[in-house]
Amino acid sequence: MEELVKKITELENISKELDPSSKEREKYSVEMNHFFDDFIATTESNNTYNGGNANKDDLGISSDKKSLTQLLDIYTSEVVNKGLNPASGGHLGYIPGGGIYTAALGDSLAAVTNEYAGMYYGSPGAVTMENELLNWMKDIFSFPNSAVGNLTSGGSIANLIALTAARDKHKIKNECITKSVIYLSPQVHHCIHKAIRIIGLEDVQIRFLELDEFSRIDVSKLENTIAKDKEGGLNPFLVIASAGTTDTGAVDPLKDIGEIAKSNKLWYHIDGAYGGFFILSESVKHKFDGIELADSLVIDPHKGLFLPYGLGAVLVKDKEAVFHSHHYTANYMQDALTDVQINPADVSPELTKHFRGPRMWLPLNLHGLAPFVACLDEKLLLSKYFRQKLIDIGFEVGPKPDLTVSYFWKSSTTVDENEYNVKLMQLIHEDGRVFLSSTNLKGKFVIRMAILSFRTKKETIDKAIKMIEESVVKTDEYFKG
Repeated sequence: MEELVKKITELENISKELDPSSKEREKYSVEMNHFFDDFIATTESNNTYNGGNANKDDLGISSDKKSLTQLLDIYTSEVVNKGLNPASGGHLGYIPGGGIYTAALGDSLAAVTNEYAGMYYGSPGAVTMENELLNWMKDIFSFPNSAVGNLTSGGSIANLIALTAARDKHKIKNECITKSVIYLSPQVHHCIHKAIRIIGLEDVQIRFLELDEFSRIDVSKLENTIAKDKEGGLNPFLVIASAGTTDTGAVDPLKDIGEIAKSNKLWYHIDGAYGGFFILSESVKHKFDGIELADSLVIDPHKGLFLPYGLGAVLVKDKEAVFHSHHYTANYMQDALTDVQINPADVSPELTKHFRGPRMWLPLNLHGLAPFVACLDEKLLLSKYFRQKLIDIGFEVGPKPDLTVSYFWKSSTTVDENEYNVKLMQLIHEDGRVFLSSTNLKGKFVIRMAILSFRTKKETIDKAIKMIEESVVKTDEYFKG
């Protein structure tokens, strides 16, 4: 026994390094805060995009210990200074995860206290916090109190949960799969297609609906398509609309689609991952009329509420449809049975999950809602400003956007227009001061802007315009060459 105790003591002396002392924690905190301050202070003056590959040797794990100073230096050189900086206001290429500082404080609370937020029994407060955040979103989108929801890692898992519920509600399985029909926009986010495959519906009939000049679903053609499929002996069961598409930011005619879905007894799903929270802006609130008709809705707080990557949300009106796939009991969980609150583990594939609530709960309570709404309104106006500045310097722009995603291109009479804009895009990326992306619309190569970072300001747009003008000069020189 004496030898056993001695060995335990030896191991304890080594293992206690995992629980730093108060003095050590203070030292780490000072160094981390210095890193955070420097990162935030320089993020707008540094490039938004830098090319180059990461050094896997520096980022690998070895048996040798490194100091926090060494590790932060590696993180800066190999992570922060390479690729895209999503925390920058110059990130105008894709819909960013915002990264407001106070959300990081919420994440620190979750990580240090390490609450288990999957079951009410394990942490009544953690589960109640997340459910109250979902209740707040139910109010915003006029969903009934009886709806269930989940804070997910993002729109992909949120859409997966919703589409699984639609599948199970309509009993789409076995021989029924190949004659069942899903209706959606060609511009629907690709995570929808992934979810359809993952839930075993790869062989369903997919109807890509025609769009109008603003890239919105043409509802008259939708109704006719459903009628033809019914006449042909098929089984229409799901229609998917977008409250802000990724390609062009289009908001489909949500109310009209909802009424068609209801009259044909289809499950109505809305993907509002990007655009949903713009419902808080009085200037565009009307575009979301009918969102309350959805059977399921996805929204991403890490987009429209400017929180860090890793926080999506799903709301579903039919609790039983969600429970059919996700609610399960096990003998070892018998102590956790409760009907006080909906357990997150009962409405999601996740059992072990990150306690996501504090990253949203703390900023909303600390700042109040007004700064979030002001930020959304600001982005709408900046989109208008950017488009006008582009027109002023000779660019063509797409139709007036519903929200803050739009596109533009440079006309050319001397070289192939697509080829010209591909080269222009390449030079913009090489510059890197501001990051833009591209997309193809019916064979046309266009440059895309997505304005949603909370750090994007008027000076950011002015910087982007200057960068674009300089890149045009270089593009012209290239083709004259």
